[in-house]
Amino acid sequence: MHKPSLRFQARYWLETPLPIEQAARIIAGEQSSGTFVALANETPELLARSGASIEALTPLEVVNQPSLPGRYGPAQRFHRAELTLSWPLDNIGCSVPNLMATVAGNLYELACVSGLRLQQLDLPLEFASGLPGPAFGIEGTRRLTGVQDRPLIGTIIKPSIGLNPEQTAHEVEQLARAEIDFIKDDELQADGVVCPFEARVQAVMSVLKRAADRLGRLPMYAFNLTGTVDEMKRRHDWVLEQGGTCVMVSLNSVGWAGLEALRRHSVLPIHAHRNGWGYWHRHPGLGWDYEPWQMLMRLGGADHLHVNGLSNKFSEPDASVIQSARSVLKPLWALAPMAAMPVFSSGQTGRVAHATYEALHTNDLIVAAGGGIFGHPSGLKAGVHAMREAWVAAEQGIELHAHAQNHADLATALTFW
Repeated sequence: MHKPSLRFQARYWLETPLPIEQAARIIAGEQSSGTFVALANETPELLARSGASIEALTPLEVVNQPSLPGRYGPAQRFHRAELTLSWPLDNIGCSVPNLMATVAGNLYELACVSGLRLQQLDLPLEFASGLPGPAFGIEGTRRLTGVQDRPLIGTIIKPSIGLNPEQTAHEVEQLARAEIDFIKDDELQADGVVCPFEARVQAVMSVLKRAADRLGRLPMYAFNLTGTVDEMKRRHDWVLEQGGTCVMVSLNSVGWAGLEALRRHSVLPIHAHRNGWGYWHRHPGLGWDYEPWQMLMRLGGADHLHVNGLSNKFSEPDASVIQSARSVLKPLWALAPMAAMPVFSSGQTGRVAHATYEALHTNDLIVAAGGGIFGHPSGLKAGVHAMREAWVAAEQGIELHAHAQNHADLATALTFW
């Protein structure tokens, strides 16, 4: 007798011109054993073994305009609902690419869908059994950087693109003298003609190894090795050979399979950048929420995950940023927490330290500030020190201006932040 399979679930926000029950049945069929006509061999036994099930369907409001363009006919009304579907795990095995084809495949293109957003995934612990997860996460990152009990204060090489390896190394040397914790390539900087990857790594690591002798710790540099799988493996090995402690990848460029391939090869932390996230997330009637997306990226091996930042330069509201950070910090399962470290960036200054800490109550973060450090009138070291003191004030519950009265670098920073 066939043993019942474990199941996984996905919850959606749905908008449809059809009655919601009809649309839900169409989606469930399309994403499992059904098609647009009834088939003789789609037997009750096959449906019981492999079909999707509607677990919950909660009506919401009815609107007069669709969220997305489509072939709907004149003067229709559009029904909104929360829909939860489940599938047998046997349909896909422990495969994230095939999970994504199931929960986020053709259902987005169905004529009966005028809006659809994936809000939540519930996966059994058994799904993680064949997946790598983060190798370093929070604990490993702190061990490699030698930074405990405070956030890692970091920055991004600027200008983002255009510096040659020697100019990049010179900037890194100034940052190391400023006692920075973490530095990263911009996502635009990978292996261009002006700044080839291998030359950049060699120049930067020469500077950082000298700095480590002086500091007693090695600042972490995340080298952007985004490319084909073979290129990423080769670049990883070069970083390792040169004494580097972190690599960076653009998740939406290499895809989940590329991330997993890198993770299975890597012996270094993977700094995972989400550039391009807007085309997954920005329209409220289409795409994914961050929580299910980051879950899959953690399963694939991301040690650090970008979450944007408060008062950012992009379109994302602060509440969404905090929700994203909480999802990265939340264990995936009690027996397999797969901890990752959230990365705050995009226009960050010490002025948002209090709000960030009050929302999260943790300093297990990387705070990557560009202009917030580089723009300090007294130089880079003062910029790094001001960021650190802003976080000291936040964690100790001291008002920022009051703390600045005894910390000159912070006081100066408040004039331009």
